[in-house]
Amino acid sequence: MINGQIFQCEVAGRTLSIETGKLARQADGAITVRYGDTVALVTICISDEPREGTDFLPLTVDYEERLYAAGKIPGGFIRREGRPSQEAILACRLADRPLRPLLPKDWRRDIQIIVTVLSADQENDPDILAVIGGSAVLSMSEVPFAGPVSAVNVGYIDNEMVLNPTLTQLDDSRLDLVVASTRESVVMVEAGASEVPEDIILQAIEFGHQANQPIIELQEQFRQACGKPKLEIPVVPAARELESALSESFGDSLGRALTEPDKVKRNQMLDEMKKGSIELLAESFPEEDIGPVFEAKLKSEIRANILNKGQRISGRSLNEVRPLSCELGILPRTHGSALFTRGQTQVLTITTLGSTRQEQRIDGLGIEETKRFMHHYNFTPFSVGEVKRLSSPGRREIGHGALAERALLPILPDSEDFPYTIRLVSEVLSSNGSTSMASVCASSLSLMDAGIPIKRAVAGIAMGVVTDGKGNHAILTDIEGIEDACGDMDFKVAGTVEGVTALQLDIKVKGISTEILNEALNQAREARLFVLGVMQQTISTSRSEVSPYAPRIYKMKVDTEKIGTVIGPKGKTIRAITDETKVTIDIEDDGTVLIGSSDKEAAQKAIEMIENLTKEVEVGAIYTGKVMRLMNFGAFVEVLPGKEGLVHISELADYRVANVEDVVKVGDEITVKVTEIDRMGRINLSRRAVFEDSPRESGGARSAERPPRKQFAAHRDRPGGPARHAPDRRG
Repeated sequence: MINGQIFQCEVAGRTLSIETGKLARQADGAITVRYGDTVALVTICISDEPREGTDFLPLTVDYEERLYAAGKIPGGFIRREGRPSQEAILACRLADRPLRPLLPKDWRRDIQIIVTVLSADQENDPDILAVIGGSAVLSMSEVPFAGPVSAVNVGYIDNEMVLNPTLTQLDDSRLDLVVASTRESVVMVEAGASEVPEDIILQAIEFGHQANQPIIELQEQFRQACGKPKLEIPVVPAARELESALSESFGDSLGRALTEPDKVKRNQMLDEMKKGSIELLAESFPEEDIGPVFEAKLKSEIRANILNKGQRISGRSLNEVRPLSCELGILPRTHGSALFTRGQTQVLTITTLGSTRQEQRIDGLGIEETKRFMHHYNFTPFSVGEVKRLSSPGRREIGHGALAERALLPILPDSEDFPYTIRLVSEVLSSNGSTSMASVCASSLSLMDAGIPIKRAVAGIAMGVVTDGKGNHAILTDIEGIEDACGDMDFKVAGTVEGVTALQLDIKVKGISTEILNEALNQAREARLFVLGVMQQTISTSRSEVSPYAPRIYKMKVDTEKIGTVIGPKGKTIRAITDETKVTIDIEDDGTVLIGSSDKEAAQKAIEMIENLTKEVEVGAIYTGKVMRLMNFGAFVEVLPGKEGLVHISELADYRVANVEDVVKVGDEITVKVTEIDRMGRINLSRRAVFEDSPRESGGARSAERPPRKQFAAHRDRPGGPARHAPDRRG
């Protein structure tokens, strides 16, 4: 048996343990993290040589879901895991974001961290174990790392903060918040919320930061016992002479470029400046050095203008939102559409409604198996004026789509009130910062245009911050793309007039204080209310009806014991109904039946057919049924699907019937009344009772139904004498 070293502490009444030395011993570092019965293997491998030609930190975090961890066999034909699920991609992004800013920016050797979920108890979320495990393997490795960093989940249940709520507890929580922090400060926040006020959000962040401290201490003990000596942080020598030469070459052209509000024109001016600097200085300095120094000088100038002058790229004030525009019903045949424009950022969102059978099936480690609401985000190269190969959505697109989806989920109607599957697709048509928050705004408008009765409109805003390391900072509202690239924080906040529904914090520095977060949250609220006001001028409430091109969903209830009757053997009955009416039919375990069709008459026909299948025969009721069989003593009539009764020969008409065939034949439709259901369940019917209950019609209508009487001889002898003859009256 291989024994490893184990380090553990108590977190929210459960044991968190880190073990190393037992598994994956050829990796540069490997640990298993266990919380409850959820176990993740986290490994790190580092390349021997720097990657040539890179100007970024080559860190890759992969998250591998193994369905055996939850005792499941993968779906699909091949029955094995394929490409990462959306949940796996979101988990790897969650682990990457707090680790990256704590690594040296000039590190050029590849780092790969792989998180493999080995066991999932469906109570403790493995996502936070990925953050803790990633920090632990970086701490024990030779890579310089400004950690450790820890992550916890914070819920808000019955007006109390709950540390690491279980997955079942989260169903009752108004807040699902992940806080990642170091000893000193917060480095990452991710949350979904049910319109929670900003002060509660801030309290939860502080609560999570404090809860991280014992886990950070555990990692420090682990590093002291198992850590390798750290390598020196790579230092890129400052190019003072090149910086000075570039400053001289700029003149006042850089200042003019940075006050140009149009992104395209500004980029053209900066590209011309960069090209001119390279041509001017190529003889004195290596060409490959000029570009990075130019970018650094540009970034420094932008930051200095913001901090020292309060001057932004577009000339806006620090808390000013770019010009807004909202339009509805852009596309004629879709179920709902809206165009939202903020400055040079533009998003078109389309709503599509479907039946509940079109819910997404989830093949993952969590509790959920289906999903009725989906938001998908597409970012095409033309949105930034580039030529690139089109491919399937990447991690960024999936992350942005999921954030907007999370922001919108709390305001959707319940499935009982609105039994539809809802899909939103946000197409980014033009990008200059904060497209994910523009997607939230466009989606909210599109939902209302589609006639979906949402509780309230949702808007989102992206906040930024610039710091100087000396305690000075400036918070920016509605950041543009270049401000995001040059700033220290990207803080996305979405919500309604009542409170926050989603937020996401990413930073590029070692941490952000709660004071800055508080200021950013309050400034974001002001901007959000402003955006909601503009949206309300376009549409204040959802349209009264869904689009005429959307399916109508009709709800009815049947006895649970009749579900099998509606479905029929091997689905024969329900298939016959859908084939005949062209509707969709979904039946739930509680007997709820949802009929979907854009044709009202077809839906009503399907409802009637299902009602007839499940209706009970009642004594005294009158039915029109089909004659199924004839016997010498009567006829069997199907009054409801699958339910036959006997009309005795004496009850077939209001006169004496000698032969059943004289009155009815197989296939005839006749109206009958239920006279009795005996204790054996046999149904007795009467046609004569229907005649007696209805008023007699003039002209002897029912007499006409009688069969012709037999003709007797005209000169038949009467008893007692010859036949009498009528007098001849012809004259």
